[in-house]
Formats: sequence, C-alpha cells, structure tokens
Amino acid sequence: VHGGGRSWEVTAAAMDFAAAAVTVRPAKAEDCAEVGRMIRELAAFENLSAQVAITDEGLQEDGFGQDPFYKCVVAELPPECRSKEGHTVIGYGLYYFTYSTWKGRNVYTEDLYVMPEFRGASLSWGKGVGQKLLREIAKIALEKGCTQMRLGVLDWNRRAIDFYFRQGAVDLTAAEGWHSFRFEAEALKKLALGEPGPGALLGSSRP
Repeated sequence: VHGGGRSWEVTAAAMDFAAAAVTVRPAKAEDCAEVGRMIRELAAFENLSAQVAITDEGLQEDGFGQDPFYKCVVAELPPECRSKEGHTVIGYGLYYFTYSTWKGRNVYTEDLYVMPEFRGASLSWGKGVGQKLLREIAKIALEKGCTQMRLGVLDWNRRAIDFYFRQGAVDLTAAEGWHSFRFEAEALKKLALGEPGPGALLGSSRP
C-alpha cells in the first residue's frame, strides 16, 4: 500500500486501516475507465478474458446514458492510501433490478470485485471492502422495495462461495436444483427470427 510518497509493509493492521478508510459511493461516468480496468482484472482471474467485449465507452453509455441498463457502486481509498499501482478506486459492485413473479422486486449483482491486495482487508466482521460493497447494494435494494438479491459464482471459486455463505446467501443450484441458461448473440438472433437454434436437434433432452 502506498500513500503520500511513502509505503509501508502490508500487515494486518495496515490492511485494517485501509479497509476502514474505504468509502463506498455511487459510481460516476468518469469512473468507467477504472471500472473497466477491474472488469478486465476479474475476467482474467476467472480465465475468461476472451469473453470481455465491453469497452469503457460502452460502460459509460450503458450506465450513464439516457436509458441506463445498470447501476454501480465503487470502493474508493483516500488519495494518501493508494494501491501498489497508484489506484484509489479498488473495488466495485455492478448490479441491476429484475423481477420475480413469485417474490416481486429483485436485484441482481452481476459483479462484486475487490483488487487482490485489498481482499480480506479487515479482521473485523462487516468491515471488509467486499462486505462494504455488498452491504451498500443490499441497502439500495431494500430502499427500492426488493425482497431478494441474486448473483452467480463459478463452481471452482470456493473463496467467493464461502464469502457469500458467510453473508447469509443460499446456493440455489444445490438447494433447489436451478440451472442458469443464457442465449448467446447468434442464438438470440435466430430466436428473434423464428429460426432453429444450434440445440434444436436435442429436443427436450438434457446433455
């Protein structure tokens, strides 16, 4: 951790201080370059960099244009307490509102990311950077009348799974057997045109 032209050893006490110094605030249009940087970092961690097509300009248009598709909060350090590369924005939570025909208003957390050097940055319950980001989204969701928060985690990311369990989340795949489906761009176009998709020959059988 660097600050004011000097650095100090990253001890538990120093990381606890860094976590305490973090402010979580709504993202602004000018944050899109930093959010874009962290999106690419997250994709690299998940070994999915090749799938990232969004640009910083696209993020700005989609989040801060006339018809915003998402909301975002960022975790920011004061200028005197920066990351090793000099960043003050060290985490983000990107979310959007959805709807459940059973429960009503929902929020979906698409991404929750904290730069590696600030993960587990507090020994105190509820004081970590990731917890602060998730708690802020939860507060916003409740203010909007949401009854549930949903998110997805890769099955090999045990650390993230354990983190969400500790916050009180339920694994719907294990508990209720839900599978998450996605139509990629080509399949979406075929669907809109009424053309058979690539899995049409499979019928209703599961792979």
